[in-house]
Amino acid sequence: MASKTTNPFTFLQQVRAETAKVTWPSRRETVISTVMVLVFAVIAMIFFFTADVAMGFAVERILGLGQ
Repeated sequence: MASKTTNPFTFLQQVRAETAKVTWPSRRETVISTVMVLVFAVIAMIFFFTADVAMGFAVERILGLGQ
């Protein structure tokens, strides 16, 4: 269970101590991760756009729309 109450000064000390334990990524790692996310987002965008167009075409052909 959590302690009853902690004063703000003690809380901030604990936050600072926990933050010091964090292994922060380097600038290079951050840039690489950002580029990877953007590349995969573009790949997903292309995939879903292509799937949408293909399914739309198939539905038009099946239902005979646009004739």
